[in-house]
Amino acid sequence: MASVTIIPPREKTPDTLRIAAYCRVSSDSSDQLHSYASQIRKYTTKISEHGGWELVDIYADEAVTGTRADKREDFNRMLSDCRKGKIDKILVKSISRFARNTKDCLVALRELSALGVTVHFEKENINTETLTSELMVSVFGSLAQEESISIGKNQRISYQGRMERGEFITCCAPFGYQLVDGKYLVIDEKEAEIVRWIFDSYLSGCSTTQITAELNRKKIPTVYGGKMWHQQVVKKILVNEKYIGDSLCQKTFTTNAFPFTRKDNHGEVCQYYIENTHPTIISKATFERVQALRHRRAQRIQKPHIEYPLRTKITCNVCGSTFTRKASRGGYVTWVCRKHDSLAAACPVGRIPESEIYTAFVRMYNKLRLHEGIILTPALAQLDDLNTALQRGNPAMLAVNKAIADATEQNYKVSQLRARGLLDESACTAKLLDINAKLTELRRERRQLLKNEDIEDVIDALHQTVDTLRAGPETLDSFDENLFADLVEKIIAESQTCIRFRLYGGIELKEQLREVRR
Repeated sequence: MASVTIIPPREKTPDTLRIAAYCRVSSDSSDQLHSYASQIRKYTTKISEHGGWELVDIYADEAVTGTRADKREDFNRMLSDCRKGKIDKILVKSISRFARNTKDCLVALRELSALGVTVHFEKENINTETLTSELMVSVFGSLAQEESISIGKNQRISYQGRMERGEFITCCAPFGYQLVDGKYLVIDEKEAEIVRWIFDSYLSGCSTTQITAELNRKKIPTVYGGKMWHQQVVKKILVNEKYIGDSLCQKTFTTNAFPFTRKDNHGEVCQYYIENTHPTIISKATFERVQALRHRRAQRIQKPHIEYPLRTKITCNVCGSTFTRKASRGGYVTWVCRKHDSLAAACPVGRIPESEIYTAFVRMYNKLRLHEGIILTPALAQLDDLNTALQRGNPAMLAVNKAIADATEQNYKVSQLRARGLLDESACTAKLLDINAKLTELRRERRQLLKNEDIEDVIDALHQTVDTLRAGPETLDSFDENLFADLVEKIIAESQTCIRFRLYGGIELKEQLREVRR
């Protein structure tokens, strides 16, 4: 009988573990910002000093809700990097920092487990490498979720009681008012004049579009001090009962189940109409006339909206304007640069027949289908090489994260000094302005680094373009609207006789048009 020696399998462990840390704070208070800075500093030091660990990145979300995973940009970026094979282990302070929604928590952990990524929760001392971790995480996650539900429920009960007693007005003052002590609405006379002008203008025949344009022309600040008015804001002012001194409570409501979402109330929950809660800006007679006029205007028959394949797709290479569609009574359709259409001398790129653009797309598709290996394959190879170089690490991202942590720490310390009366108010304000300006610049730099690093999206888009091309017909005889939408991101009009098709993934192909009439 043959001699058999059993050689047991060996677990292959990497010499260096690639470590990431996830931090989150749930409000924008100074204490929480301090916690945010401390977490970043702590993990940066801990990972860099641990033998056999290599820091990938510190993923940090600030001042956002933890009940919805899709609201956390860095959490989703971390999951994306795990899918790309950049991370071996994730450190988190606690389960409640990772997710307050048990379902999202377990979905994320199962995916990470399948990817070979482990998670260590420090507070609960749970490591997902152990067999029983998921059960433990489910228990702790459920507790965290119940805590969030309980807090939200208590807040809603408090608001409900105040509404029933007629004590609740609003959490946020509408344009024209100021909220005093969180309870009383008082008129802001300067803004109130604008509100009266909006109502009078509407009754005199102006549309909401015209009113919006005039507000922007006069550079009147919005309710939050912004510079740009929008038509929807004007419409909301015209229907807001607050201006006649009444309060309709619970126009929106928050769902009871996870994930919590705010929805418009169309009868799902009770509403409370409380009369004479605060001073009036508009008389009830004026308000009712406006509502009647709105109703009459809404009854007018509107033309049905038609979507055209080229709509918003064509951009002028000379002035940057979007092209607009023009159709003659005889059915002749052209697309023209908006600036040229307003004033021919403003831009030399004039009208291009729609049929010529369609024909050019057919020619471009057929050439691309025939020469795919020459055009697309080298581009994909270059992008793959660049992506490999980027994945070797990005020390600039680590430096920006450290700078954000330092600036946030300074912000906290200055706020504490002011609260204790140890720093002059004017000096404190000036210092905080400097720190906030620095934070804004650092976050802009961080977004730019993320944009440069995310080349995988370009590669994915180009792969999708290749797949769409290979799934399409070998020869295209006429314009295919669906194929055009799947392949072409934008058309750049260089002139009336030359256009470039920019495909998803960044490839641009030029097509000459025949001479066209002006």
